[in-house]
Amino acid sequence: MTSPEFAQAMDAQDPLAHLRSEFEIPTKAQVTSNPSLGSSPCTYLCGNSLGLLPRRSRRVITEELDEWAHRGVVGHHRHSLGRPWVEYRQQVVEKMAPLFGAKPVEVGVMNSLTVNVHLMLASFYKPTAERFKILIEAKAFPSDHYAVESQIQWHKLPQEAMLLAKPREGERTLRTEDILQLIEEQGEQVAVVMLSGVQYYTGQVFEMEKITKAAQAKGCVVGWDLAHAAGNVPVQLHDWNVDFACWCTYKYMNSGPGGIAGFFVHERYARDATQHRLTGWWAHDEKTRFEMTNEFEPNTGAAGFEISCTPVLVSASLLGSLEVFEQTSIQELRQKSELLTGYLEHLLLTHLGDKIKIMTPKEHRGAQLSVLVRTELFDQAFAALMDAGVICDERKPDCIRLAPVPLYNTFEDVWVCVEVLRKALA
Repeated sequence: MTSPEFAQAMDAQDPLAHLRSEFEIPTKAQVTSNPSLGSSPCTYLCGNSLGLLPRRSRRVITEELDEWAHRGVVGHHRHSLGRPWVEYRQQVVEKMAPLFGAKPVEVGVMNSLTVNVHLMLASFYKPTAERFKILIEAKAFPSDHYAVESQIQWHKLPQEAMLLAKPREGERTLRTEDILQLIEEQGEQVAVVMLSGVQYYTGQVFEMEKITKAAQAKGCVVGWDLAHAAGNVPVQLHDWNVDFACWCTYKYMNSGPGGIAGFFVHERYARDATQHRLTGWWAHDEKTRFEMTNEFEPNTGAAGFEISCTPVLVSASLLGSLEVFEQTSIQELRQKSELLTGYLEHLLLTHLGDKIKIMTPKEHRGAQLSVLVRTELFDQAFAALMDAGVICDERKPDCIRLAPVPLYNTFEDVWVCVEVLRKALA
């Protein structure tokens, strides 16, 4: 299993291998700015931060630019390729909803992730004297922390309204039983539970169904930040009865830097006109939107939470990526992901077991391993990877995040990564 021939044999029998050709793979010379490394493809293991460019996204964006150039405003309603801009969001959500175990009526597309977090909290965070806390991870991604903190301040509540779930002393990941215990003990004071589906730093996948059920049993609203789960691990937002969720689309979903974000609102709110929300013209019922009555009638489902008209060019980029996802399923991607990540784990422990530690829990992980490197070896390890065209990211002082993405990464990519580390730290 440690030979390059084994990795090549695995790639030869990979049923999803053809999907790699759907993406632009940068060369080693391009990512290192070192022409001597030539035109061979780099080893890109950073899809947890920014996914690669789908070739279809380039095509769809170009088509929309041509439509704009050749037809102008006519493209809103009479699009030459059957994608009228006023209906663009529907084309996106119909392709995106299956990745989240959601119905199209429950999925929306707008803004960026943190803006959507604020909008969802504006709708679902309704603090009272008895129930006013928001439960998040102690080491949540900074945007989530800041958003929750500012929402609490907006309501003029004390800092204690932010309830932090912390790992046990000496541990880096959260145990499900500790989260459930915290909910059991303080749930009657908690208005919203909002955790991440996949913890960005540790790579831990939270047991979303268990946590959602426990929190709702205590009367809490439950929302999930799926930034690192979207396109990575299967979720069933509808069946799990999740109230709301938000995600970005530029990581595993490959929509491009700063790409448009998605969100979920459960179907039980679909026709609830009394549900509090911040509103805009685009959230108005599409059947009467252009009558301009200034009497707000919410559109059905998640569409009734969208504020502004769909930005077509960034949505086109996402649409191109979703066409690639349609060639497979999130379950098939997950099967390959488990093999890739397990292979990466095996090689790391075989070659570098005394120099590294894998922080990501084996039983709860997606397409990412957060690898802790001995501090005195960290700089040379990360430098060796980047100099060799193995693209990953660092979280100082000692963490390297490696993400083999099943859409475009190979078993040989994994082998090359560990071989570079092995030689650098020999």
